Amino acid sequence: MFAREKSAREPLADLFAATRNLSMALAAPLSDADATVQSMDDASPAKWHLAHASWFFETFVLRDHVPGYRHHDEGWPFLFNSYYEAEGRRHARGRRGMVTRPTLDEVRGYRSHVDAALSGALPTLSPAALELVELGCHHEQQHQELLVTDILHLLSQNPLEPALWPAARKQPVAMPGPIGWVEHGGGLVETGCDGRGFSFDCEGPRHAELLHPHALADRTITNGEWAAFIADGGYREPRHWLADGWAWVQAERIAAPMYWEERDGVWTRFGLDGRRAIDPAAPVTHVGFFEADAYAAWAGARLPTEAEWEAAAQGLDPSGGNQMDGAGPVEPRPASGGPAMFGDVWEWTGSAYRPYPGFRAVQGAVGEYNDKFMSGQFVLRGGSCATPRGHARASYRNFFYPHQRWQFTGVRLARDV
Repeated sequence: MFAREKSAREPLADLFAATRNLSMALAAPLSDADATVQSMDDASPAKWHLAHASWFFETFVLRDHVPGYRHHDEGWPFLFNSYYEAEGRRHARGRRGMVTRPTLDEVRGYRSHVDAALSGALPTLSPAALELVELGCHHEQQHQELLVTDILHLLSQNPLEPALWPAARKQPVAMPGPIGWVEHGGGLVETGCDGRGFSFDCEGPRHAELLHPHALADRTITNGEWAAFIADGGYREPRHWLADGWAWVQAERIAAPMYWEERDGVWTRFGLDGRRAIDPAAPVTHVGFFEADAYAAWAGARLPTEAEWEAAAQGLDPSGGNQMDGAGPVEPRPASGGPAMFGDVWEWTGSAYRPYPGFRAVQGAVGEYNDKFMSGQFVLRGGSCATPRGHARASYRNFFYPHQRWQFTGVRLARDV
C-alpha cells in the first residue's frame, strides 16, 4: 500500500496536529472572498483545500474506522470529494469557485470537528486506520503547497496585484558562477522507495535502472540565465521546441515564465509579496515542461531522467534546502553552494509519469490516489520553497502536464558523457 514503518501513536498525533495547524496558518490572511474564488480550472479555492483535506480524514478514517461516527454535514461529501469515483458523485472541479456556502468560518468549524473526532479516536485506531491517518497528513501537505500556489495565481489576476504577506527588502546577491557538472559513470542503480519511512504507492516497488554515462548540473537555471534565453529569441525560435510546445507557445502567446512582466526595460515577477524586479541570481520558476525542454535544447543539453536525478539525490538530506517552514511569502532563493537538489523549485525531468515494473494499485478508493493519473504527464523531483519541510524524499515523484506552470517549477540540466 502506501509504505510506512510502524510508528508510535504519539509521533503520529504530533504530525497530525502540526499539519492541521500549518493549513490554518496559511489561510489566516484570507478573507472569505479570497478563499472562495477559483481563478482557473487547475486551481481550487483555498476554502475547498481546507475542507477537502478534512473530508479525506472524515471519509477514510472516521467514517470507515470509528463506530458510530456521523458526517459533520451529509451534503458536504458531494462538495469536497475531489476525484474518487468509488465515493460517488461530486461537484464539478471547474465550478468549485461557485460554492459561496459553506462560508470560510463554517469550513473552519468543520476542521475543528474533524480534528476533535480524530484526536479522540487516535488512541484506539487499528494499524490499518493509522496508516490512513499518516497518508492523510501527507495528502494535506500536498494541498498546503497547492493552497499557496493557487492563491498566488488568484492574486495575480487582480489588477492591483496585492501581496498576501509583506516581505523585507531584498539584499543584492552575487550571481552564481558557471554551471558545474557532476558526472556519473553509468551502470545499474536501485531507485524507488526502500521501505523506510512513508512513501506514496507510485514510488515503488524498488527496482534496478540502467544508466548511461551522464552528468548533471550542480545547480538549477537562474532568472538571469533565463533572461538571456529570452533575449536570444528563445520563445521565437521553433527549432528549440517540441512540436506540441511550439503550438502551445503560438496559441497562448507565451513569451516569458508565468508571472514575469517587462516594465521600463526591467523584468519583474509577481509573487506572494507582490510585484518586484526579478532576482537574477535566484532559480527561475513557474516554467512548464515545454519551456524546460526548449531551454535545455537551446543550452546544448537535455533534461535529466528521473532515475538519473534520484541516483544523484540518494544520500542527500531531503529536509535540507529552502522549503516551507511556516506561513509566509515563500520563493526560490539564490544557490548557496553544494548540489542542493531539494527545495527551491520542483525540477522537471524528461521522464513520463508511468508505473514502475511490478507496480500494483491498492484496492479501494485510496487506490485512485496516483495510478489513474499515469498518462500524459511528466515527473518532477526535489520539492520546492512551498513544499512543507519533511514532506519530500529522493524517491518522491511529483507530476504535471507539460503546459502547466503555476507551481514552483524549474530546470536542472543534464548531458550525456
